[in-house]
Amino acid sequence: MDAAPSGSVTAVKDNVEERKHQPLYKRIVQHFRMYWQLWIFVLPSIFFVVLFAYVPMYGVQLAFRTYDFTKGLTGGQWVGWQYFRQFFNDPLFAEIITNTFRISLWTLVMGFIAPIILALLINQIGSSKIKGFVQTITYMPHFISTVVMVSILQIFLSPGTGLLGRFLGKTSLMGDPNAFTPIYWISEVWQHTGWNCIIYLAALSSVDLALYEAARIDGAGRLQLIRYVDIPTIMPTVGVLLILNMGSVLGVGFEKIWLMQNTLNVTASEVIATYTYRIGILDNEFSYSTAIGLFNSVVNFFFLIIANTIAKRASNTSIF
Repeated sequence: MDAAPSGSVTAVKDNVEERKHQPLYKRIVQHFRMYWQLWIFVLPSIFFVVLFAYVPMYGVQLAFRTYDFTKGLTGGQWVGWQYFRQFFNDPLFAEIITNTFRISLWTLVMGFIAPIILALLINQIGSSKIKGFVQTITYMPHFISTVVMVSILQIFLSPGTGLLGRFLGKTSLMGDPNAFTPIYWISEVWQHTGWNCIIYLAALSSVDLALYEAARIDGAGRLQLIRYVDIPTIMPTVGVLLILNMGSVLGVGFEKIWLMQNTLNVTASEVIATYTYRIGILDNEFSYSTAIGLFNSVVNFFFLIIANTIAKRASNTSIF
């Protein structure tokens, strides 16, 4: 291919330098003139995010007001940090935070490691038909609804009559506080590991086959291929997903825990999400529940920032 004339390259550089020295409004106008079609395409998404993600944030002020039905969101007496202090002084505060961290961290760690291992194992399958069959079988449980999933757990663990309950006699695992966390995270890992490994399989599919051939010629076995080829390939993806998952450390799913919760295991299953629902919806304390939800979001945000900062300094991998 012929090299571009030096005069055209100089003209482009001059054009770029000229744009840098233009006023900001002129650069914005010029940008929209050049890319208006792309902005039209993305406009519905921007509208959706603003309407459903940012407009509702106006209600955050309820955390600092006493909600009054007659005055709406903007009414009510301003009480400042009263509801936050009320939550911190609540006798259940330590129990709720402990339960939330315990369930969330177990689910986060085990649910993060299992998809990586499964993706590495599936990637070693030589037959494309067998690989496709294994992928299909492993991610099918992801589509089971939460209600059905909890019903399956109750049937399997039913004392005396359940598939696993027959070996437990009269012991009810669903009512045992010590068994609640293992039941939750094991069922979560089983249900979502196959689906979560898809993104790692997509990353592994980008590996140059010449690397495998060169490694085999050098005498590398399957474990060496995984260690020196596969794992380095997916590490950037692992870093990004770990950062995103750290942003939901306290965001334990409400539906499943609420359905699994009963009077026997409530001491181990009461988390921020269920407590907020109980206070806000069942007891009609909207301001108090808003303060708890805001506290939850702020803590998750700080975990996200910390994880992103550590990952950026350690491996130069970050989301912002």
